[in-house]
Amino acid sequence: MVTTRKERVDALARMSTDDREGEAGVSLAVSAWRRLRRNPVFLVGAAIIGTFVVVALLSPWLAPHDPSEWMLADQVSKARNEIPPPQPGHPLGGDQVGRDLLSRLLVGSQQTLMVGVFATVIGLGGGLVLGTLAGAIGGWVDSAVMRLVDVMLSIPSLLAAVSIGALFARPSQFTVILAVAIVQIPIFARLLRGSMLAQRNSDHVLAARALGVRPRAIVFRHMLPNSLGPVIVQATLVLAVAIIDAAALSFLGLGNPDDSVPEWGQMLGNAQTVIDSHPNLAFWPAGCIIAVALGFTLVGESLRDALDPKNRR
Repeated sequence: MVTTRKERVDALARMSTDDREGEAGVSLAVSAWRRLRRNPVFLVGAAIIGTFVVVALLSPWLAPHDPSEWMLADQVSKARNEIPPPQPGHPLGGDQVGRDLLSRLLVGSQQTLMVGVFATVIGLGGGLVLGTLAGAIGGWVDSAVMRLVDVMLSIPSLLAAVSIGALFARPSQFTVILAVAIVQIPIFARLLRGSMLAQRNSDHVLAARALGVRPRAIVFRHMLPNSLGPVIVQATLVLAVAIIDAAALSFLGLGNPDDSVPEWGQMLGNAQTVIDSHPNLAFWPAGCIIAVALGFTLVGESLRDALDPKNRR
């Protein structure tokens, strides 16, 4: 009986060895992609994001009408609180001044993409710099960076964004992006710093130090890549928060004052005045924001699982 068990174990070991012969090692990115392409959650999220990006890029040609033209103004009555209803050629109707709502949604996706992506990229870049300095160097650098982060986090994000936006004499799309991005920097910095501190005493980092690997290589090849999972997930959530904060800034008059160039957050802010009688003006941009945020969240969660070394098989 013992001999039979030993033979089975040896046979399984030989099969495993034969299967791995000639198979070269793969990088973290390749290994992650192999898992992602079999993950239905990632595929659904990627489909939503892909649709959003394609629509945003092609929106000037997909929009059936000029989003700034008051072509349905004759159907608007402020006295009776009436706006153009859905009709042939205008499947979603019009807004408060008679502009085609579908065209504004399509063209607004491009501005929303710009606000979300640029604000997230700037915030992520600043957070990566501060978080890497604090988590990799430590000591007084860590203390100085974290005290700065604590001060920034002590101010509510929306209040901080409003304060930063109010510093500019002429509000614009750029001021909205900059205000939202600065608010997100300390969130990324603290999250990355915590992840890197957890990696500092991990087995693979200690092994690299024992082998004499240079500190810079340890930080950028071992600690940083394995610390990006939570940061990537946070970046997907920041995209939704950036759009919402941009809507709040526009509602307070600190966003782009030119509403002839539509943006989902701006449209949502403009709809607040008639949301009780015409909720559809808020429903469509809000629904688009929720769908896009869901797509980025699904992709981020899938990326976190795929990039986590503990989930490798």
